[in-house]
Formats: sequence, structure tokens, C-alpha cells
Amino acid sequence: MSPRPRHARIDEEDVRVRPGRGSRPRTRRRPAHADAVDGLVIAVDRGRFRCWVGGRRVTAMKARELGRGTIVVGDMVSLAGEVTGAPGTLARVVRVAPRRTVLRRSADDADPVERVIVANADQLVIVCSLADPPPRVRLIDRFLVAAYDAGIEPVLCLTKSDLAGPERILAAYQPLGLRCLVVGRPLAERALAPVRSVLAGRVSVLVGHSGVGKSTLVNALVPEADRAVGAVSPATGRGRHTSSSVIALPLPGGPPGARGGPGPGRPQDAPGWIIDTPGLRGFGLGHLSAQRVARAFPDLAAGAANCPPGCDHLAPGCALDGWAAAGPAPLAARLDSLRRLLRSREGADDTD
Repeated sequence: MSPRPRHARIDEEDVRVRPGRGSRPRTRRRPAHADAVDGLVIAVDRGRFRCWVGGRRVTAMKARELGRGTIVVGDMVSLAGEVTGAPGTLARVVRVAPRRTVLRRSADDADPVERVIVANADQLVIVCSLADPPPRVRLIDRFLVAAYDAGIEPVLCLTKSDLAGPERILAAYQPLGLRCLVVGRPLAERALAPVRSVLAGRVSVLVGHSGVGKSTLVNALVPEADRAVGAVSPATGRGRHTSSSVIALPLPGGPPGARGGPGPGRPQDAPGWIIDTPGLRGFGLGHLSAQRVARAFPDLAAGAANCPPGCDHLAPGCALDGWAAAGPAPLAARLDSLRRLLRSREGADDTD
């Protein structure tokens, strides 16, 4: 090939360009995954998702096209790939269904960043022991605030009634219309029947302070769960954390025709689900405004209606002072609880 003359013109055909890795045109179209199967996320562990698919457990990872969105226990997802659940296989989570409800908390009241604990729960079962350790009503109120804000029905379950009576706690919370259960040891089937009736056909999250007997209750309801059980320290009166992760467990049975049975966005192949959570010693509400906290106390709404505009329910002149003082004793205790929660968001302690 003869050399090109010195002053010859060069056109685009004379320039050789090696295509780069990113030269392929991008597209926003994602795979349809028409053959994907639906499942329920029952556990999350270091980027792996344990899912319940038609009665079998399938391990999956998140598909790249889903981005950085979080997936939590209770999410309804669609799975593609290897969904047999055979040992060593791994499916892909390709879709996450819109959540019906979301239970959130923050690390503490000074932290406004919310953390999703569980998705798609129907009810929040607040487990509280009547003794050993003693009941922590402030923590109960925090759970109630989170439940009402999330649109989840709260249920109060009082354990260890063989050690102390439930009258004081029931007097404080039954006037709210709160469903209350009382159980004692031993947890025989007859004692568990009312609990099973409330849980049947629903997705229920169990929360509570360490040592209240939550894991013991879970093991009685789902014997194959084998959740670790710890003792309460006689020196501090506090329980030791035994459950270290959130896990969803299918109930082994339930009464026929239970209320609130499976529906859209709910797993269809179990008579009910309980989601066990690690024992908690605190429950941050820093992600909630003061107005949202106050709305979680519906029994105080009538008195708050007479408050001046913009009242924070802490400053002098709040109408709740005289209204609660003129009412029954539980109202004063509930107002005190509300104000403790509001002050705790400003850095004060609200422990019992």
C-alpha cells in the first residue's frame, strides 16, 4: 500500500476508533419476568433473603435492576430463576410489591432517620411481662405510637400472670379500646387458645422488652421455631437478648373462619404468620413529628381540641392540664406519658 501524500485530506473513514465498554446504547426497559413466582420474605441475612414460596423455603438475592431499595421481612416479592429451594440454589428477587403497612423506628429520639423493621403487618402484638421484669408502660406507649402511626392494629399481651396480677395495666389500657390478652405459665394449649384466635389469619409482629417471655411464647405457638430463651438477671431485673434477628414463622394451625383472613398482599398458604423481633430496651421515635406522636393518644383528643393553636402540649396554658385533672386517674397518667415522649424527643429521658 502506497503512503498517503503529505498534503492529502483525511476523512472519517481514515480514523479508527476502538469501541469502549460503555458504547452500547442503554435502555430503560427491564425484563418482564413473566414466569416469576410470588413469595414472602421471612428472613434477611447479609444480602440473602429467605423466602416462603408455596410452602417451601427459597434463598434469593436481589436482582441488580432493583437498585438500592431495601427489602425487609414481610415484603411480598416476585422471584425468578432457581425457585425449587434445593440446597445450594439461589433465586433472584425481581419485584417488590407495594407495602400495605410499614413499621418504623429510629435509633433514638435524636435521630430523624427512620428504619423499616417489618412490612405488611396487620397487627402489632406488644408483649409485656407483669413481673420479672416489671412492666414498662413508657415502652408500651412508644409501641402504641408506632402502631397507630403505621396504621397497624395494636394488641397488648401480658405475660407471667402467675407472678403478678394484670389489673393495674388493664385499667390503664382497656379504656383505649385496646385488645388485651393475659397469659401465665405454664403455657398450656388452653391458655394459648385466645392468643391463637387473635393471631389466626393475620400477619402479626411481636415486640417487647428483653426478658418478657416473647421467645417462650413464640416457641409455644410454633414448637419447631426453637427460638432461644434467656433468663432475667436478678441483679438488674433486665432480660438478656436471645432473639438476634427478625424472622417470620407460619402458624401451624388456626380456628376455621378466623377474622381477617388472607387477602391481597398477604401470603395465602398459611393460617397466620407471626414475626418475631429481637428484644428491645428502647424504641426511638425521632422520625415522628410532635403532632404525629400526639395523634397516637386518641383518648386525649377531646381535651386537646381546646388547646390554643400551635400548642405543643408542654408549655403552660395547655388545655390538657385542667381537662385531665378533672377526669379519671388514667387520663393524668396518659398525659404524663405523652409529655414524657415529647420531652424525650428533645433529649430528656422517658424511662420508667
